[in-house]
Amino acid sequence: MSAFAETGQVLTFKLGDEVFALDISKVREVLDFTSVTKVPQTPDFMLGVINLRGSVVPVVDMRLKFGMSKTETTVNTCIIIVEIELDGETAVLGALADSVQEVMELDSTQVEPPPRIGTRLKTRFIRGMGKREGRFIIILDIDRVFSADELAMAQDMGAGADMAV
Repeated sequence: MSAFAETGQVLTFKLGDEVFALDISKVREVLDFTSVTKVPQTPDFMLGVINLRGSVVPVVDMRLKFGMSKTETTVNTCIIIVEIELDGETAVLGALADSVQEVMELDSTQVEPPPRIGTRLKTRFIRGMGKREGRFIIILDIDRVFSADELAMAQDMGAGADMAV
């Protein structure tokens, strides 16, 4: 299963009752939830932007992106700063999650290919389904979670906010 993470290490996080994972090589850092500046005329899942050491970083509510209810902020709510490849360039994005669980090692024997659910459901952003202690972990291909248009909008949000600062 060579499509799976080169390192085999993933960062797991929760959205509702579901556990998701990202290849650790895509994760730059995890932040406690901070105030997000809303940017007008963006989709609901685009929460806005945060100031990360002088850089403007767009933040996305992963629950809304996946068709779940809006994230209710708690003491465990966090922003996972990820690097995404877009047309050969690296974009930095904040992914809002209910909580971060742990960094874990998953080898190829613990990972199955993404489910085939017909052509109507888009599962191309799922890299695989991990299994741990009887539970499934949905391993995301973060480069494919967002469309090119959504990422371009997120980059524009950051660039526009940079000018306003």
